Amino acid sequence: MSEREFCLLYHPWILAMRQDGKTEELSLLEALSRAHELKDLSGEVPAQDAALLRFLLSILHSVFARYSPEGSFSEIRDTNDAFKRWSELWERGSLPMDIITRYLNKYENRFYLSPPEKSFFQVPNLGRGTYYTSAKLNGEISESGNKIRLFPQRTGRQKQQLSYAEAARWVFFINAFDDSSVKPATRGLKASGKTESPGTGWLGKLGLIMAKGPNLFETLLLNLVLLPDTGDSLWEKEQPSWEFKPRAEERVRIPMPRNLSELYTLQSRRIVLEFKDDMVTGYRMLSGDFFLSENAFTEQMTVWKSTGKKGGVKIYTPRRHDPSRQLWRDFPVLFAQSENSGHRPGILSWLSRLKEKDLIKSSHFCFHIMSVKYGDKNSSIDDMFSDTLTFNSNLIKKAHEHWVWRIIEEINTTEKLVRQTAYLARDIAKASGDKSGNTAVNLTKDQCYYQLDLPFRAWLEMIDPDRDDLDSTCDEWFFTAQRIVRRIGDELVKKAGTKAFVGRVVVDNEKKYRYTAPEAYNRFLYKTSSREALWKEVKI
Repeated sequence: MSEREFCLLYHPWILAMRQDGKTEELSLLEALSRAHELKDLSGEVPAQDAALLRFLLSILHSVFARYSPEGSFSEIRDTNDAFKRWSELWERGSLPMDIITRYLNKYENRFYLSPPEKSFFQVPNLGRGTYYTSAKLNGEISESGNKIRLFPQRTGRQKQQLSYAEAARWVFFINAFDDSSVKPATRGLKASGKTESPGTGWLGKLGLIMAKGPNLFETLLLNLVLLPDTGDSLWEKEQPSWEFKPRAEERVRIPMPRNLSELYTLQSRRIVLEFKDDMVTGYRMLSGDFFLSENAFTEQMTVWKSTGKKGGVKIYTPRRHDPSRQLWRDFPVLFAQSENSGHRPGILSWLSRLKEKDLIKSSHFCFHIMSVKYGDKNSSIDDMFSDTLTFNSNLIKKAHEHWVWRIIEEINTTEKLVRQTAYLARDIAKASGDKSGNTAVNLTKDQCYYQLDLPFRAWLEMIDPDRDDLDSTCDEWFFTAQRIVRRIGDELVKKAGTKAFVGRVVVDNEKKYRYTAPEAYNRFLYKTSSREALWKEVKI
């Protein structure tokens, strides 16, 4: 098969998981037509799945902003149209493939891996740009010419070539999550005023959050946000990348897209693949389109952080996830009810509107986050991580905001319990002769959150705000968390040696402090005895 024959519409390249747990490689049309049968996308890494999910959503936005599920031309003209269109799709239980297939066939020539003039997610005949081998395109390796992986998953010839199907998947990944190492190729960029660096790919700047359903169809529909989260406004005309000639100019700062198909197919990189012997052996790449991330609220799949004000207007930028924090600890950020956040992720606002209108009966929502951790100056990808969180769908209703506030209060109380356990570890370490006790503090915090993780998730998932009593439900969690951290505290004291029980005096800023394991333990027991005692604590 030549690259000219490899059409993404008809040839298998999307990795998807069946309900029995087995993985299949499907064409684009097969994946969409069987979405209700498939459990999920199942590519090589979660970041690749996130990029592919947005690509599939861009197709649905392009089609159903213009056509009804029955296939007649019917643009969404107001909010009522949008909710009706979404509800019709949801009630079907599967995607209406007649209109989707007709639409995609119209642009078939744009879905070949490498046609002569137009190629999918690529710029044909791109004669300039940074050259990389396939080892860099493959996100499992992400190996550039000057950064060799010590333990790559592929070696030798296998590392330097990819099949067409693999390359198609990784093109999405590199466009979305590429690091900032790509060099400009055009001379005179400074003279042209193009000195601003686009940085990483757009998804690499986000703290991605997506809704997850029991099958791919429901996942797609849950994330199919047909309205902006501001008033009664509509998305502007859909403009997916395949409907337009690809731009070859590098470092193009564009206005923030006002439609999701354009955003989800943003060409963050200019790419052209290199083929040899029916394999992809390398590619050339330049920085592509980018826009300012400040208040870029077209983006529906990220958490946000406040960065101050400009001209009296609050500024929010995407907030990357912290790989050291479990998702439940950032519950306040998801609901935009933390000290450093005031803008709820668009996907939560959309699902809240669907729930308020009783268009969705699901008892629970599952949210999946993923993020890429970059090295110094975002010049390389160091790690990729993901997490999920499930809670009762009624919690996102306005009528149950008081539940959200109490859950956040319980999370803050839990963090104080962990802090007191860490203080105990620090004081025991100091009593034993450790000058700072920092190592003991960090290890104890990690152990506490590890042991609290599954119980908190189970408690949160079991909450039913329509049935449960608020105070007794929150008390149930406090006593569970108290029991867990006190058990850890007991273990710390039992492992303390004779030196820690005898203790010692430490001079700090000309003041003397006495540290002994028994005294530290008594303070710990008092501080963790009640919420009131916890909230009296002074940070040190």
